[in-house]
Amino acid sequence: MSTSFGKHDPADFHVYDTTLRDGAQQEGLNLSIQDKMAISQHLDALGVGYIEGGWPGSNPKDTEFFALAAKELDLKHATLAAFGSTRRAGAVAADDPQVAALRDSGASVVTVVAKSHDQHVLRALRTTLDENLAMVRDTVTHLRGEGQRVFLDCEHFFDGYRENRDYALEVVRVATEAGAEVAVLCDTNGGMLPHWVNEIVADVLSSTGARLGIHAHNDTGCAVANSIAAVQAGATHVQGCVNGYGERTGNADLVTCVANLEFKLGMSIMPDGVLADATRISHAISEITNYPPVARQPYTGVSAFAHKAGLHASAIRVDPDLYQHMDPALVGNDMRLLVSEMAGRATIELKGRELGFDLSGDNELLTRITDQVKKMEQDGYTFEAADASFELLLTEAVTGVRPAYFDVESWRVIAGSAGDGGAEAIVKVVAGGRRTAVVGEGNGPVNALDHALRQAIERIYPDVAQFHLIDFRVRILDQGHGTDAVTRVLIETTDGKSSWVTVGVGPNMIEASFEALVDALTYGLRLHGVDASPS
Repeated sequence: MSTSFGKHDPADFHVYDTTLRDGAQQEGLNLSIQDKMAISQHLDALGVGYIEGGWPGSNPKDTEFFALAAKELDLKHATLAAFGSTRRAGAVAADDPQVAALRDSGASVVTVVAKSHDQHVLRALRTTLDENLAMVRDTVTHLRGEGQRVFLDCEHFFDGYRENRDYALEVVRVATEAGAEVAVLCDTNGGMLPHWVNEIVADVLSSTGARLGIHAHNDTGCAVANSIAAVQAGATHVQGCVNGYGERTGNADLVTCVANLEFKLGMSIMPDGVLADATRISHAISEITNYPPVARQPYTGVSAFAHKAGLHASAIRVDPDLYQHMDPALVGNDMRLLVSEMAGRATIELKGRELGFDLSGDNELLTRITDQVKKMEQDGYTFEAADASFELLLTEAVTGVRPAYFDVESWRVIAGSAGDGGAEAIVKVVAGGRRTAVVGEGNGPVNALDHALRQAIERIYPDVAQFHLIDFRVRILDQGHGTDAVTRVLIETTDGKSSWVTVGVGPNMIEASFEALVDALTYGLRLHGVDASPS
């Protein structure tokens, strides 16, 4: 079945997020009630149609979340959905405590999970195939009678279809006849491939006439592709999680699914303009979940539109679209040029333009900077991940003066003197015409140096108080040399609004770290527009 393109009313196409329920099953991911409230607001800003808030009745936290959401959650685009299961075998839906929790959740939409694989019915539920159908019919009919909309998640549908097509189809028919708006076909084990999904969805649609959805897991790396294949076969309801969260290898990444449908298939399924905020929202949710954003994530990753090879840069200088599949601004991302030993003069020129320097026409300067970058990278530096250090290098090459807010006369570290792993650092600097010597303490030599250096210049440059080290990475570059190997350190610093990465290289971790720390403070002060020569 071909997909009809154009603008879709939310009633015609459902974008359904299950980050708060299925995504939260990811190993190590634990969401508080306030986390779920905050993520809900971000999902609403993203423009999703439905937010699955959790499973009320299964645990106190989800029950409390729905109670709080009813009072405090103000959603502009999304409808909150509650998740639960069919009634128990041999029970009556009206008297089942689990069904009652769904009924009492306050959610206008309920997503009920049901068995659609005959072996799961017989061996996991330990009931008959007919009783399972009765459980589906009774539960859907009861909740519809209570005024709630019902979506049915057909668990293990694709595997069940391949084992017993007739029974899997019958589950869909029974649910639809009982009043379920959508029968969501779940690839619960994540083992499907796109052409299988396409064929099965098309068959289910022609055989039942039901409205179908797709819920794909990523165990074959095909969750997004399987979701798109289902839509192309006629599904009009797509489930997924922001950032691909979920158990095992995760669920379909909802942002990638939606972006593909919008920008590749021409389906206008989201409110106008919301995807321009997708990158910010993806990263904001990463902060809440405490899972770092994946750099290579499609559309929203920091590397999604990053270019490293000089050949690419030469073409991008002519037209960025030559090496990009779309305008990154459409999803709130940006093109990045990575400076490395692979960089040619075109990369340096474009990176200079990005940083506010017009280097076009100055071939001698471009060649000199390019050669310097290649030499430094040979010595162990990396600038593709340390834009801040490269900007300082470029500024010095163009102006002849390296930005300098302070001069370090000397520094020294004493580690482990307290017998508890602590360290003490002594730093002597000249800043603003004043010579200062400061002793800093920390839980390690780098931490002690960081404290001492900040204290030494903070009286002259109070902006430093806003800077905080948020990431620290060490790599031994020539491990065969043992303890005298060259060490590279990357430090990420933030002022609460933006972050920047600096690099240091030295014969040991402490020297490399100190160089990166000096660059980090220098770049931060420059970013804040601080005068380098305060009175």
